[in-house]
Amino acid sequence: MESIRAIIVEDEEPAKLVLKEYLKKFPNINLIAEVIDGFNAVKIINEQKPDLVFLDIQLPKLTGFETLELIEHSPVIIFTTAYDQYAIQAFEKSAVDYLLKPFSEERFSLAIQKAFERLAIRQNESLAIKKVIEYASTNNNTLDRIVVKTNSAIKVIPLDQIIFIEAQDDYVMIHSTNGKYLKEKTMKYFETNLPNREFVRIHRSYIVNVDYISQIEHFSKETYLAILKNGAKLKISDSGYKLLKERLNF
Repeated sequence: MESIRAIIVEDEEPAKLVLKEYLKKFPNINLIAEVIDGFNAVKIINEQKPDLVFLDIQLPKLTGFETLELIEHSPVIIFTTAYDQYAIQAFEKSAVDYLLKPFSEERFSLAIQKAFERLAIRQNESLAIKKVIEYASTNNNTLDRIVVKTNSAIKVIPLDQIIFIEAQDDYVMIHSTNGKYLKEKTMKYFETNLPNREFVRIHRSYIVNVDYISQIEHFSKETYLAILKNGAKLKISDSGYKLLKERLNF
């Protein structure tokens, strides 16, 4: 088999040393980079286009999930994690394999063999990566931030900076205190995964952070507008008005 170009994305030095030691048994795997955080992982993966990535899930700056969402290249992924609450069975279906720390050399070798098989037939890894992202997206985990990509930059938006989210066909426009950002996600995803005490879907086109509502005005018969602190005026549907009354207790 031809030389395989690999990258390790791991912030813990002992775990990184274990991976490098085990890799010595596989001379056809060429380790081209070691990265300790998600931001740099996105940059290096997109630039170097490796065949294989050993990807930790709990990383500084970006998680392994967020890293996958932002990369443009589609390498074979072997997850490494010290936690078993990440629905390992789903990972196994979507990535080539996972390694639960601490893992043995025998278990590592099994993962490598799976990677070899996948690389040999050059399957479309973008589909596998999308399955991981889709699983994470439908796992009903409450978000504590939103990650977006603008040109070559990565922006992490804390929830308290998000004013409202607006539907844009297959995308959403995130309106924040620092600007607007387009993201390829559905309104349903954000309605499900944003904390419902702070974020309310007031209309099929809008999810609003209630902390940024200045007042609610009667617009016309049974029609209301949410006036936001930044001056934006958003229509409120009947169901949205009922939700607001429940959340704001008026």
